[in-house]
Amino acid sequence: MLLKPENTLFVRGTTPVLLLAGAPVHDVLPALSSPDGKVPLCDGWSVLPKLTLCVVDGPGEHGLMIPAIAAPVLEGTADNTSATVRGAEAMAAWGADARQAGGVVVLSLDALPEVLDWTHLLGSGVAHGGFVRLPD
Repeated sequence: MLLKPENTLFVRGTTPVLLLAGAPVHDVLPALSSPDGKVPLCDGWSVLPKLTLCVVDGPGEHGLMIPAIAAPVLEGTADNTSATVRGAEAMAAWGADARQAGGVVVLSLDALPEVLDWTHLLGSGVAHGGFVRLPD
């Protein structure tokens, strides 16, 4: 299943995050309620981040593909603010973050939030997902 890039947000960091909105795998991903910020592993799921395409593969027939090169990437800046950018350089950096971390946190929501409130996203039960490893 193809998910439109405008329904995603790739967030750079030590443990990168992939936010999904209206994803067809939402109900298959485990409900997430982690008020302590410790994100559980999504057993049976893997993520393959590439420059042009990102694949989130789940159990059985479940999974999705994202045209990554066209998707927005949220990057931190030197003055502790953030900027949303698109393009090969930003997606390559997000992919490097994912490889360094051995995976990404996948958070599936009904809609992308206007403000990234990690405490709310991880602890309120509105998101489904968890830490998804890169394939071996």
